[in-house]
Amino acid sequence: MTENTQTPSAPNSELPTQYAPAEVEGKLYERWVERGYFTADAASEKPAYTIVIPPPNVTGSLHLGHAFQHTLMDALTRRKRMQGFESLWLPGMDHAGIATQNKVEQQLAEEGKSRHDLGREEFVERVWQWKDEYGGKILGQMRRLGDGVDWSRERFTMDEGLSKAVQTIFKKLYDDELIYRAERIINWCPRCLTAISDIEVEYQEDAGELVSIRYGEGEDSLVVATTRAETMLGDTAIAVHPDDERYKHLVGRLIKLPLTDRSIPVVADAHVDPEFGTGCVKVTPAHDPNDFAIGQRHNLPNMTIMDEHGVITVHGPFLGLDRFEARSAVVGALREQGRIVAEKRPYLHSVGHCSRCSTTVEPRLSLQWWVKVETLAKAAGDAVRDGRVAIHPVEMEKRYFDWVDNLNDWCISRQLWWGHRIPVWYGPDGEVVCVGPDEEAPSGEGWTQDTDVLDTWFSSGLWPFSTLGWPEKTPDLAKFYSTDVLVTGHDIIFFWVARMMMFGLYAMDGEVPFKTIALTGLVRDERGKKMSKSFGNVVDPLDWMDKYGSDAVRFTLAKGANPGTDVPIGEDWVQASSKFANKIWNATRFALMNGATIEGELPPAEQLSATDRWILSRLNKTVAQVDGYYEDFQFSKLSEALYHFAWDEVFDWYVELSKTTFFAGGEQAKVSSRVLGEVIDVMLRLLHPVVPFVTETLWTTLTGGESLVIADWPKDSGFRDEAAEAEIEGVQNLVREVRRFRKEQGLDDKQKVPARLDLSGTALAAHEAAIRQVLRLQPEGDAFSASATLPVGGATVALDLSGTIDVEAERKRLTKDLGAAEKEKQQAEAKLANEAFIAKAPDNVVDKIKGRLAKAEADIARIQAQLAGLPAA
Repeated sequence: MTENTQTPSAPNSELPTQYAPAEVEGKLYERWVERGYFTADAASEKPAYTIVIPPPNVTGSLHLGHAFQHTLMDALTRRKRMQGFESLWLPGMDHAGIATQNKVEQQLAEEGKSRHDLGREEFVERVWQWKDEYGGKILGQMRRLGDGVDWSRERFTMDEGLSKAVQTIFKKLYDDELIYRAERIINWCPRCLTAISDIEVEYQEDAGELVSIRYGEGEDSLVVATTRAETMLGDTAIAVHPDDERYKHLVGRLIKLPLTDRSIPVVADAHVDPEFGTGCVKVTPAHDPNDFAIGQRHNLPNMTIMDEHGVITVHGPFLGLDRFEARSAVVGALREQGRIVAEKRPYLHSVGHCSRCSTTVEPRLSLQWWVKVETLAKAAGDAVRDGRVAIHPVEMEKRYFDWVDNLNDWCISRQLWWGHRIPVWYGPDGEVVCVGPDEEAPSGEGWTQDTDVLDTWFSSGLWPFSTLGWPEKTPDLAKFYSTDVLVTGHDIIFFWVARMMMFGLYAMDGEVPFKTIALTGLVRDERGKKMSKSFGNVVDPLDWMDKYGSDAVRFTLAKGANPGTDVPIGEDWVQASSKFANKIWNATRFALMNGATIEGELPPAEQLSATDRWILSRLNKTVAQVDGYYEDFQFSKLSEALYHFAWDEVFDWYVELSKTTFFAGGEQAKVSSRVLGEVIDVMLRLLHPVVPFVTETLWTTLTGGESLVIADWPKDSGFRDEAAEAEIEGVQNLVREVRRFRKEQGLDDKQKVPARLDLSGTALAAHEAAIRQVLRLQPEGDAFSASATLPVGGATVALDLSGTIDVEAERKRLTKDLGAAEKEKQQAEAKLANEAFIAKAPDNVVDKIKGRLAKAEADIARIQAQLAGLPAA
């Protein structure tokens, strides 16, 4: 089954009666790290397998989303390590520009200071101090989860090596004219005082107001509707659709802009939807991205009406007002002039907010640095289209293509002090110089460096290769790039995945950053609701780890992980996974107490009982099944398969059916003990990547091996025994039928019942002792009197339920079941007798009805026999 390259010592069968995760997990993890099991060797001749961790923010702590993705990445890398790969899972953190700067600014505010009081250099030094003292909390929490990462290669997006990578690629992009500086509309946070990326904008339904304003006079007037009335102060046109007959006579004419001394033109633009509202839109190019595009097409002036704090800067009655104060004041002034045609309040509409501070985002015209993405995005799309990169699940490809095929130029500058400062210097005579990492910056009077820093996504976009030493040609880069799998949420496919694809292909001469993108869903609560502090349903995974153990949390998350699909999770499910861990523990204890061993070769098939051959056949099928699911990233299915095999087939069936053999002793008991040892050994290996702690403890006790982390992954030996599987299925069917009957009669599972078993002429005869053991059936005895007879699969089980069965109630139940079976038979016969139906129906439908008929006939025979076996009333 497996090739165990470790030399086992004598196994220790002593295990505590209860599994206590808190006493096991921490010590085990530190032992793994100390022994270097997770440290990858770039000089190894083993094939490489690489995953780089999506770098969590240095400000962050472990949440369920992290725990979810980390569990999957850990399972993948642990399995590959066991399969003989040089497995590298590289950890690190992102400097998280805005979030980290906000943390330190909050500290300063408590001291009555701002960053401007310290100055840039001293403030950045203060951020580094904060990072050293408070940052990286999540790294310790990753150890709690059991993350098998290579801590010797831990990276940080602001460390020296990664900073050099950032400066190198900026210079290269700049020299290739793929980075430029220009005025464009960006998302602006008036509180953080910086441009922010699309992913840092959170949209929510706000209760605002929609006002309709009349521009111009008389028949030549136009009505526009807006939720941001204050921006009319910056209008430079009104736009209508070119084919809108209502306004064709006004195109090219000037209309007086209310509350100002300006007149603005009416322009025709296809962007306008003539069916929406009045078919007229106000155009404010400096404060709206769509309006900016219209302004570019029609050479309209860009009029900025507020500063970076959101305060009105236009001379007049609104000068100095905050944007929201100005909104009310503008509407009031328009109302006084009779220009408000309609008002709708409250008006629910989607409004963008800064994800860091919840301030309403302001679209703003600003001079920023941009990456020209057209050729980069095309390369990122082509890599998926030509199969160099696979997206899993494949249906997510469309979302990826929708993004990269329509990608706009990327704003990469941020007005912060914490981050990678843009390596551009400006000279006294208008010179602009981009400086590479090995070049000397210009100096002298009048030379200044750009004050902006780069978007955090710029440095994290280099993560798959900068963490391996690029731009240097390091052994790590040669061995471990391209990485194998990127495991990440589908929610950042646009912002992080696409950027890594663009930069990886560009910097690494067309070599992809990863071969597979495995997209996960988001973790939600047990009702499928998004977890949010405002909803009060956020769960700290550490609380569940403290209560149930890390294995239970990991198994629950893996069991819910269907590719690309959101994952609901509740405490009841974690508790159930904890019971599973305890079941593994108790069953292995039983195996050890009954001599389970891995010593020596497995006996040949002819020495094995049917029960032994059955479990080995099922074991090999499970190995093959789990391997297939891993290759397809079907974590939910592989977890379900392992759960079913371990709990149902090994613990509930094989162990129970084998107890009579173990209790009897002798040679057959030795054979079955070796089989049981093999099964437990392989089962623990299969489970280890998902539940590493409990399996490590049990496996080392069972085998005496050094560690499951470096043990061999099981291989399918090809052993199959369909006859044994059919034989044991017959045993299972008989047991289930008797158990069902006992339950219906209200009999306790442990209650012993006298029974006569007629198994002659069936394969069940060899299993009579096991059947009696499992079903608590006593020998019939001299005073035996059959109260009920159950025919099952050619065998008959007669039970003496004297004093325990309500004969009349059982007769009524069986009569009702007989009526239902006879009705099912009649319906099936009628359909099969209908020649017109048979002629038109597909073969599979006809076969299904034939199957229904056969089952109904079998049910009728069984129930009639049971009725005949009941004692007379």
